[in-house]
Amino acid sequence: MPPTKSTTGSRTRRARGTTVDKPALSGGAEVSAPPHPSFREALGVWIRIGLLSFGGPAGQIALMHKELVEDRRWISESRFLHALNYCMLLPGPEAQQLATYIGWLLHGTRGGIVAGTLFVLPGFLVMCALSAAYALFQRTDWLPNLFFGLKAAVLAIVLEALLRVAGRALKTPFARFLAALAFVCLFFLALPFPLVIAVAGIAGYLAARSSPDLLQPPAGHRAHAPDKPSVIGDAFADRRRSLGASLGIIIVGALLWAAPFALLPLLPSGPGAFAAIGVFFSKMAVVTFGGAYAVLAYVAQQAVDSYQWLKPGEMLDGLALAETTPGPLVLVLSFVGFLAAFRDTGGLDPLVAGLLGAFLTTWVTFVPCFLWIFLGAPHVERLRANTALSGALAAISAAVVGVILNLAVWFGLHVLFRQVGTLNAGPVSMAWPDPSSLDVWALLLTAAAAFLLFRLKLGIVYTLLACAVAGFVLSAVI
Repeated sequence: MPPTKSTTGSRTRRARGTTVDKPALSGGAEVSAPPHPSFREALGVWIRIGLLSFGGPAGQIALMHKELVEDRRWISESRFLHALNYCMLLPGPEAQQLATYIGWLLHGTRGGIVAGTLFVLPGFLVMCALSAAYALFQRTDWLPNLFFGLKAAVLAIVLEALLRVAGRALKTPFARFLAALAFVCLFFLALPFPLVIAVAGIAGYLAARSSPDLLQPPAGHRAHAPDKPSVIGDAFADRRRSLGASLGIIIVGALLWAAPFALLPLLPSGPGAFAAIGVFFSKMAVVTFGGAYAVLAYVAQQAVDSYQWLKPGEMLDGLALAETTPGPLVLVLSFVGFLAAFRDTGGLDPLVAGLLGAFLTTWVTFVPCFLWIFLGAPHVERLRANTALSGALAAISAAVVGVILNLAVWFGLHVLFRQVGTLNAGPVSMAWPDPSSLDVWALLLTAAAAFLLFRLKLGIVYTLLACAVAGFVLSAVI
């Protein structure tokens, strides 16, 4: 395809048949997009992200934004937000699905599989080890000491990303209003996450049809900050898929999802508890809108009262493990699966049974996540050319800022205060900390992490390491 004219600068031919705008800077200098990363180079980055993805969805989205948008420019701001908007609409962990989406954009199906798997694998392995230690020794009191400083650093990373994403996504007063309204609905009113996102999408669709300037400023407006030249930008060729290929993905995805059930009869004592584990968490995989917190209460109730897999209070212990390990918070379900199989072994060694239970839970939870991305992403990519639907996604972008702010505030309260309850007053239902439980050392570590990130530009890895060491030392002496 021959290059076309552009008023913002020249276009240059790039690898894989794509073209990239090269905006002119002052003095006539031009900045071009970086070269398309090789699969091996991307593999190293996905491993890095998987190992550093602490702090729940807010911290994980922040990390990917920093690594992929700001530092490497592998994907532009607008394409990153477009992908995130779609992932927010899906059941399952949005951060893991976002990694899968970007990996698919970069290197097709194998790129999506590798990115999504490596996002989960480190946390899953750590979760298995911690679940085994918990099942054998029933102790988790050493975890707060180990991750005390790490949480403070993650809070600073989340705040930094929130400022960057808000600066890019909230380009108009109406977008800022939607972000503020989403935060109020989620934090103060505890409205369901899918409802907030759906209403924002409808509002954006209607606004784009009647007055597009409500969500996107006119061309040339000074508030409109253009994307930096990136590997995946406006000129990146859309990946398309035929109907036959889509049907093939559905069939393969369904077979992979169901594969473990075909192997369960081969166990020494038959399927036993493993069948119940597989069926229960398969159902959870399609209703986990809004992430792990949206279904934790229901899972805890069923696991304790109906199946008697867990004892009262153990779900909170599992959540503590999941919050202090890399990977999606929904890995707490792996903890539940581990204990369920550990206590109903089906004739296996308890640790072997526990590991199989954790693997089965993780498999049926995450396989659908890949299916949603590979099936829907090609169609969502084409929606960028539809003004009304793009308006809906732009409104969801604004609401997502409110979502990230809500997650950041929730996470921050639990990092900075030892006791956080719930305040209920009429329609208001919100997290409310005990002021006397303020952890001064956590506050100081967070401030130090912010100084390292914002002023010294130390980088995520060194900031995490510095705060982890400082937090561990402080926990040992105070």
